[in-house]
Amino acid sequence: MSYEPKRADFSVPVRINLYSDTQTKPSPGMKQAMMEAEVGDEQTGSDPTVWELCDRTAALLGKEAAMFMPSGTMCNQVAVATHCRRGDEILAHEKAHIQAAEAGGPGAISGVLIRGLPGERGIFTADTLRAAIRTPSRYAPPQTLLEVEQTANNGGGACWQVAELKAVADIAHAHGMRVHMDGSRLLNAAVKLGVPASEIVADIDTVWLDFTKGLGAPLGAVLAGPAAFIGEAWRWKQRLGGSMRQGGMNAAACIYALQHNIDRLADDHANAAALARGMAQIPGITVETPETNLVFFDTTGTGLTAAEFAARLRPEGVSVSVSDVYRGRTCTHLDVDAAQIEEAVAIMRRVVG
Repeated sequence: MSYEPKRADFSVPVRINLYSDTQTKPSPGMKQAMMEAEVGDEQTGSDPTVWELCDRTAALLGKEAAMFMPSGTMCNQVAVATHCRRGDEILAHEKAHIQAAEAGGPGAISGVLIRGLPGERGIFTADTLRAAIRTPSRYAPPQTLLEVEQTANNGGGACWQVAELKAVADIAHAHGMRVHMDGSRLLNAAVKLGVPASEIVADIDTVWLDFTKGLGAPLGAVLAGPAAFIGEAWRWKQRLGGSMRQGGMNAAACIYALQHNIDRLADDHANAAALARGMAQIPGITVETPETNLVFFDTTGTGLTAAEFAARLRPEGVSVSVSDVYRGRTCTHLDVDAAQIEEAVAIMRRVVG
């Protein structure tokens, strides 16, 4: 069986890309910053732009140190491998990215288990976590890591509140566990909640920030935490091929994103709300109310599967993603404006009709 992605159909260009915020393209200003970046060998610590990005991100998140890696998935896998030993158990939401979308990485790379916790909109409660923690026993795997996701992707972009994070982190720490955050859309949560990112992750041991989604960079994520942890994590970065040479070109794009693309995430949230309102008025489509920039919808009432709905939109230049038989997802980002939202809703209404 081949797992290679199907080559995209380039004959009909995507004009309104609601598939994912990973579809963003670097702006002219970001490209200029990349071309002008001072670079060196990142692997030997000789790239000043990479160091600048890591220092900026560590400060933004209130952590001692940080490291630059190609992707958020690699950040998760390096963090898991550094925190855990083979045979350990991670507690995470049952629909967490590390469970559902990383090709079994924790088991394949680190030899660890994941115990999925239930919870509405991708967020579990302190009571649910407490009930899942076992008395240590030689018959059961050690529970060494709690993982949370901000925002919760499969929960529709829902935000963990600061008090909720503190409650579960306190429980985990009291039982000798560390807490790791998949911060893929952490800054979306910070903008939505009106709370500094450092305050959101104050009780989190390690966290990474993705630059390739709403922040609009073409590559890169930064993992942050205690200096000793980052120092140890470098071995896993090396093992997994995450060390780079002239990484400063990509780091410059991420620095540009920090300087220009954080506050504007509020525009994506407003566009998502407008998109949800418009889609909810299309007969047969039900919509989950978005908190940030992700809008999940159900096509059951249209008589179309989500895949069929997406297939009808594609020739019209609109791209959406499919999550399940009748569940789909749209995602707003810096390459989609308010006028395109209105156009997309009109096209959706037409293809359903």
